[in-house]
Amino acid sequence: RMMTFCLNVAQFLRIHSKCLFERRLLFPLVSAARTMATRERASFSVDPSSLTPEQKKFFITRNLEEVLGEERLDDILKERSISIYWGTATTGKPHVAYYVGVTKLSDFLRAGCEVTVLLADLHGYLDNQKAPWELLAQRTKYYEFVIKAMLESIGVPLDKLKFVRGTDYQLSREYTLDVYRMTSVVTEHDAKKAGAEVVKQVKNALLSGLLYPGLQALDEEYLKVDAQFGGVDQRKIFTFAEKYLPHLGYKKRIHLMNPMVPGLTGGKMSASEPESKIDLLDSPEDVKRKIKKAFCEPGNVTDNGVLAFARFVLFPILAGEEFVVERAEKYGGMLRFSTFKALEEAYAKEEVYPLDLKQAVATELNKLMEPIRKKFAADPEMQKIRDLAYPDEKPKAAKGQKKEAAVDRPIDVSRLDLRIGRVVSAEKHPDADSLYIEKIDVGEPEPRTVVSGLAKFLPLEELRDRLVVLVCNLKPVTMRGVKSEAMLLAASSDSMVEPLEPPLSCQPGDRVFVEGYEHEKAGAPDGILNPKKKIFEQIQPDLQTSGERRATYKGLPLLTSQGEILAKTLASASIR
Repeated sequence: RMMTFCLNVAQFLRIHSKCLFERRLLFPLVSAARTMATRERASFSVDPSSLTPEQKKFFITRNLEEVLGEERLDDILKERSISIYWGTATTGKPHVAYYVGVTKLSDFLRAGCEVTVLLADLHGYLDNQKAPWELLAQRTKYYEFVIKAMLESIGVPLDKLKFVRGTDYQLSREYTLDVYRMTSVVTEHDAKKAGAEVVKQVKNALLSGLLYPGLQALDEEYLKVDAQFGGVDQRKIFTFAEKYLPHLGYKKRIHLMNPMVPGLTGGKMSASEPESKIDLLDSPEDVKRKIKKAFCEPGNVTDNGVLAFARFVLFPILAGEEFVVERAEKYGGMLRFSTFKALEEAYAKEEVYPLDLKQAVATELNKLMEPIRKKFAADPEMQKIRDLAYPDEKPKAAKGQKKEAAVDRPIDVSRLDLRIGRVVSAEKHPDADSLYIEKIDVGEPEPRTVVSGLAKFLPLEELRDRLVVLVCNLKPVTMRGVKSEAMLLAASSDSMVEPLEPPLSCQPGDRVFVEGYEHEKAGAPDGILNPKKKIFEQIQPDLQTSGERRATYKGLPLLTSQGEILAKTLASASIR
């Protein structure tokens, strides 16, 4: 109530004495309101409709690195609140740097903005296929859980937000046609330049990476927002959108950019570099360990990841509460800082030592993360989703602690990584007349080399550009001097061998599954099948073609998202 009263008084004074209000009263009153509102982190007791356009702009733009379209922002705020979207590609595990974006979401909501969080699963797939579709489905669920938990941990009510998955609308006819329209006006140079900071750059760029910026621009139109929010690393995509949306008859949007948080080892905090970031589920001990190892030079305030944590993550969330550096009296006693500027100045003068700063930051981060850890620990279903979303990340045993014996898992078709591939090239093996060497696209950045015994059964011209089914998690083996990185599955009789035939609408990398053995239920495929346990050898006898030539496992059809897999002519035959 007191905060509402302060803001209402401020609005009244502004009406009667604009100059006095703006110069003397606006910022002190807003500052006082901020302090009261954040004693319990991120209180939302203020009715945004009571805020003036200037007050709304204050919340929207504070702590931003840059705003593109500030005049448009001013014009809209004179009439109504704005709508904003924040998108995040569902690839690597979210980490504490996500709090930089999440705290801005709370500012937007405080200003009365309509906020949409885009869980950009399609963008995650296009970014050099960092994850196949099956993983992305699980990662999208995990991202939604984590982002909601982060928002709740700083007091943001979830009913004021809308979550949207990219594939909910990006596969529609209208959106797809606009993608084609976009490709007809965008140059290769502009597309590559726009994605330079956010799409992994490789020597031979995939077309998907060139599409990425155009899709992000179209999201602004299809989400019907006034503004897009992101990190300053998105700037080239934002200027790309401002240039090309008008070519399609759509209006320019406002772009709001947050600063980037340096990692603990320098540079951008990255989910792909575990020691450069702090995972939201890291234990208190891991948080302390990572921060203790971080680069933190005495007096250095420009290239200091620990100090950057305090600036971009902790102080915006504390917002009025004091940042406390605890230390013994013999080392100067406890220090309290109400602003980051005061902390920065003290550190520059070496009044705060690196170890003091590291311990204080670790303490505050652990306070912030504890509600997320508890929520995750109390949700077995989310634990399962996390394991399915990130199957290669296995927890390590603590130092001095023996590893627990691996839990036995049934040996069935769910252990196999079965994928659709397209034969890019094929040639005879130089040292074996019965073997072919194929390069096969399985939805990864580079094709896999596969050696198959098809030379006596299939002409080369029938193999090239053919869709095939592969087992992609066998241990690579060398066959007559050439390493084979997968196995091509074929129906086989005493006198004939023919590759299995997936639906022609399949794409390289599409998963093959069997109902009742889906990875979402049974668990992710093994990373590499242990050859000593002969897992494939135990599964293979149950792989057969039916009387109708369907590829089956224990009588159940092998399926793709596009339909069944067949053999060309062989019925009731073994698949190997």
